[in-house]
Amino acid sequence: MTALFALATSLLWGLADFGGGTLTRRTPALTVVVVSQSIAVAVLGTIVVLTGAWSEASPRLWFAVGAGLVGPVAMLAFYKALALGPMGVVSPLGSIGVAVPVTVGLVLGERPGLPQFAGILIAVTGVVLAGGPQLRGAPVQRRAVLLTLVAAFGFGTVMSLIAEASTTLTGLFLALFVQRVTNVAAGGLALWASVRRGAPALPPEGFAWGALPALAFVGLADVAANGTYSIAARHGPVTVAAVLASLYPVVTALAARGFLSERLRGIQAAGAGLALVGTLLLAAG
Repeated sequence: MTALFALATSLLWGLADFGGGTLTRRTPALTVVVVSQSIAVAVLGTIVVLTGAWSEASPRLWFAVGAGLVGPVAMLAFYKALALGPMGVVSPLGSIGVAVPVTVGLVLGERPGLPQFAGILIAVTGVVLAGGPQLRGAPVQRRAVLLTLVAAFGFGTVMSLIAEASTTLTGLFLALFVQRVTNVAAGGLALWASVRRGAPALPPEGFAWGALPALAFVGLADVAANGTYSIAARHGPVTVAAVLASLYPVVTALAARGFLSERLRGIQAAGAGLALVGTLLLAAG
């Protein structure tokens, strides 16, 4: 069950990243975050009311609040790092955030077997290579590297926090709702501050209403990914769940290949293959 839900997480996160990256080509990143997460809040709020999840409120919800505060900071740092580039360095470097939940799992006493340990090393190597790291070219600004490391640590922290935010399915609905409300509040404040500094909140042609279905997909896929990861981490080793969930850059690269006809570089294809081998080792363990 852990492998199944963790792989579902990587699929959902990968598609959400692909959709979000495509949307931010036309709309400011903060606007994409706030609108997509607001749609997710509306859907989750309805689910919480219908399931009576309010009765599951507990101090664990502070983990969800923490995840909601860290998430927008990590996302904004990642987008800024991508803007500074080069993307071939920033993208794979951002995937090292998996070290956070893996470390948490080891601290809690998890000890992967030899096949699983080999799978972790192979899968993480594959994820980094699937991002298409640039080995030559222009030097990377220190600020880009710092922002990427902040984003990676933030993404890993969100994975760890959301895994601790609930113990039941209805409690998970409530935790995800609290997380998204916090996301919107933090993201909305950042968007307001950005507009106050003169940055545009919308593209020159105005809000693209035709993009609402895509925005809804991005927000709901991200929410669903957090949910499936929480279930995966609760029913099996966190070390395994975290690594399998971190395969999302491979999904993003394949989505770009399928929908945008972007060609995979040799190093990316090799990375995807290694990620698959690592996945099989982890699932078999």
